[in-house]
Amino acid sequence: MLNYLWGIMILLGVFWGILTGRPAELTDGILTGAKDAVSLCITMAGVMAFWCGIMEVAKEAGIIKGLTRLMRPFVRFMFPGIPKGHKAEDEISTNIAANVLGLGWAATPAGLKAMEELEELEEEKRSAEAKDNGGLRRRTEMSAGRQADMGPQAVGNGRNNRKNGKGGWPGLRRPAAPKGTASNEMCTFLILNISSLQLIPVNMIAYRSQYGSVNPTAIVGPAIVATFVSTLTAVVFCKVMDRKRRV
Repeated sequence: MLNYLWGIMILLGVFWGILTGRPAELTDGILTGAKDAVSLCITMAGVMAFWCGIMEVAKEAGIIKGLTRLMRPFVRFMFPGIPKGHKAEDEISTNIAANVLGLGWAATPAGLKAMEELEELEEEKRSAEAKDNGGLRRRTEMSAGRQADMGPQAVGNGRNNRKNGKGGWPGLRRPAAPKGTASNEMCTFLILNISSLQLIPVNMIAYRSQYGSVNPTAIVGPAIVATFVSTLTAVVFCKVMDRKRRV
């Protein structure tokens, strides 16, 4: 969809330049824009290399691991459906920590891994539901009465919702999402990732510096306030929607 939108805007700009009799300005604008794009890419490549290097140093020094430990209570609050100790918690914590520090490039790999872990968790839930529902149907066919009243909509009989010492997953309290559909945890993670609080807006500082700002870091204060409000809004929205799903 974005490709179509960009294509339409480019074509409209070209046609408008021709119709208004300003092909020279149009050509100059295209060449200037191409030059600025290359220059900006070079600048951002340097910024990305620097901050990704800082991220690796922070990982080796244990700073990121410490930040992820500090964020685990928040992650548990936002993602109660993820079993405690699941690998998705670490990836989500790493992604949030990187976003808070303004390291969007370093946050992307952790975000992709978090989505993969959440999808694997949904697959495990689907398998558990299918296995339990199959046994439930067999028991229902064999005997009438209380077993028949449970219904195939029951998500397990409690065994899959408690850690049983044999690999059972605690925290599987919500039915699995259909195949190809984002789970509640995936949606929550995506919303938090988009609205993330940023203490150091690296990208905006680099853009302002590239285009000749006298004080590129002046954006830090407003960015912290804006991203704090967006994150708070995201948290409230996710918890309200989660409560509605439970009702």
